[in-house]
Amino acid sequence: MQFTAKVTDILKQRSACAILAVDNKNRLTDSGSALDKANGGLLSKILKRGDLGSAAGATLMVPTVEGGAERALLVRTSKTPISQAEFRKVANNSAMAVKSLKDASSYLVEVSVKDADATWQAAQVALAAGLASYKFTRCHSDAKPNPLAKFAVHASDKKQLKAVQKGVELGGGQALGSNVARELGNLPGNICTPSYLVGEAKTLAKKHAKLSTTVLDNKKMESLGMGSFMSVAKGSDEPAAMIAMNYKGGKAGQKPIVLVGKGITFDTGGISLKPGAAMDEMKFDMCGAASVFGVMNALVEMNAPVNVVGVVAAAENMPSGRASKPGDIVTSMSGKTIEILNTDAEGRLVLCDALTWAGKFKPSVVIDVATLTGACVIALGHHATGLYANQDKLANDLIAAGETSGDRAWRMPLWDEYQPMLNSNFADMQNIGGREAGSVTAACFLARFAEDYNWAHLDIAGSAWKSGAAKGATGRPVPLLLQYILNKK
Repeated sequence: MQFTAKVTDILKQRSACAILAVDNKNRLTDSGSALDKANGGLLSKILKRGDLGSAAGATLMVPTVEGGAERALLVRTSKTPISQAEFRKVANNSAMAVKSLKDASSYLVEVSVKDADATWQAAQVALAAGLASYKFTRCHSDAKPNPLAKFAVHASDKKQLKAVQKGVELGGGQALGSNVARELGNLPGNICTPSYLVGEAKTLAKKHAKLSTTVLDNKKMESLGMGSFMSVAKGSDEPAAMIAMNYKGGKAGQKPIVLVGKGITFDTGGISLKPGAAMDEMKFDMCGAASVFGVMNALVEMNAPVNVVGVVAAAENMPSGRASKPGDIVTSMSGKTIEILNTDAEGRLVLCDALTWAGKFKPSVVIDVATLTGACVIALGHHATGLYANQDKLANDLIAAGETSGDRAWRMPLWDEYQPMLNSNFADMQNIGGREAGSVTAACFLARFAEDYNWAHLDIAGSAWKSGAAKGATGRPVPLLLQYILNKK
C-alpha cells in the first residue's frame, strides 16, 4: 500500500472517500465542517436524523456531490479528548469500512486524543489501514485482493506535517511487517516449509544491499553440536535450517539487536502426538519466525538506521521412526544435557540452540519470539503477549513499546523458585516442568541458555493467530518489536 502524509484543502483533495470524525454531540471537525458546508449541510442533516449510531467507532458512508471526495465516511467518537483505546477503535473501524475502495483520505488526526500527539495518531491510522488492506488469496482460485492501494493521512497545517509524516512512516512499516508475518503464518505447512523460509530470506537479501543471509543446514548444525535442535528436526523428511538475516543499517561496530523466532512450520507434537481436533492450526507454530521476517522486511523498506539480526530456527516436528522418544537425552550446543519428557515441548528445544548461537553476533540484546505454550493462553487469553526478561529495563521498554503501538504485552515472573521444577534425575534438566506454571517453566528453561546477555522472551501463543470464523495469523508482535527497535535508534 502507498501511504502519504499531506496538508490539503478537503474541497480540493480528490479521493474515493474522506474519513471524518463526529463527536457525541454530532459536531464535525474543521475539515468535516468545510465539506458539510460545501454540500449544503448534507452531513449535518444526516447526523441530525440519527443514522450514525451513538456507539464509539460506529460508521456511516455518505455519497457527496461537492468537494474532491466521492464519499464521506462518518465515524463516531465520544466526548473529546478521547482515549487512546477509543482512537484505535475509530481508526480500525474506519479502515475496515473503506477497504473495498481503491483509496481513501483520513482526517482523523484532527481529533483530540488524551496523552497522544499527531505522530502517534498518524501511526495508528496508517497501521489500521494497512492491516485492513490485507487479504489471504494465495491458495484461492478466484479470490481477489482488497483494492485499497492508496491511503492519505492529512495534517491540519504545515507545522503538524512533519509529525504526521513520521507517524505514517512508522505505522506503514508496522503494517507492512505485520502483513508479511500474516502471509507466512497463513500459508499451509506443505508450502511454507523450512526450505521455503530459506528461500524467502535469500530473496530478501538479494533485494537489499544492507542485508545478508546465512543458512546452516542439518550437517552444519550437527557439526556445531546443536543436538537439541536436531532432536526435533530428525523426525521429519524436510531438511531443517537455522537462518540469520543480518541487517546493517546502523553505525559500524554498533552491537545489534538479535531477534530469534521459533519456526516450527508444522507441529504434530512428534511422538507425544497432539489431538486431531484443530491440529491444522499448528501451521501457525512458526508465527514467531514469521514475525521476525516481518520485522526484517519492514526495517529494510524503511531503511532504518539500526543494526538487527533476525534468527529463525526452522524445522518440522513429525512422528516418524527417527523421531525423538520421551525419555531420550540430548546434548545442546551449550553442552548442557536435556531429558526430553514430552516431544510436544519442542519449541524450547530448537530455541535453546538458537539462543546459544545468537551469542556469536555479540548482541546488545536478544529477544526470542515463540508460540511456545498453551499455558500462556490460559494465563493471559488472546489479548496480551506473555513477556519474560532477565533485565528490568528491557522488560519495561518492551512493555512501553506495546502500550504505544497497541500490541500489548504483560510481564510474567522469571523467579529462581520455579527453576527446580525442571530438575531431572538423568540429565542437567528436563524439557517440561509439569502442569503448573507451564509458560513460566518454559521461559525458565530458555533463560538457562541466555545468561550471557540481556534477554527477553515473548510467548505469543495467544496473540499470534485467531481461531473460528476469523481464523488467521494476526501479525503480532511485529508492531511491538518495531516500536521497540525504532525507539532505540
